[in-house]
Amino acid sequence: MLVNFTSEVDADVLMMDEHAKLVLRAAGKDIGDTMPEHGVFTVEQLPEAIKSLERSISGDTPRPKDDDDEDEDDPEAAAKRKEVVILEQRAYPLLAMMRKAHEAQKPILWETGSGW
Repeated sequence: MLVNFTSEVDADVLMMDEHAKLVLRAAGKDIGDTMPEHGVFTVEQLPEAIKSLERSISGDTPRPKDDDDEDEDDPEAAAKRKEVVILEQRAYPLLAMMRKAHEAQKPILWETGSGW
């Protein structure tokens, strides 16, 4: 399922729900185990959400690469294992939107959907 983040100040940001949950939690949203159908970062919530997300990003480090040669004969499996996407890469578009929304004093809304 896709999550669509919208604000008057920027283009929409789309994320898969599993990634959106991670980013929302890092921004301080208590969303539980399932992704809510919709939500908001109010203008008042944005400064703390930005700080929380920046703190989470600064504390996130890539997992060390596995030095095992067990996938030496399977380059595709080895490539997948070594692909690491850190929180900063997932969160950057939303963080940029948050900064713009905070500056313009506009909220950010999100809703889930299939994307089609």
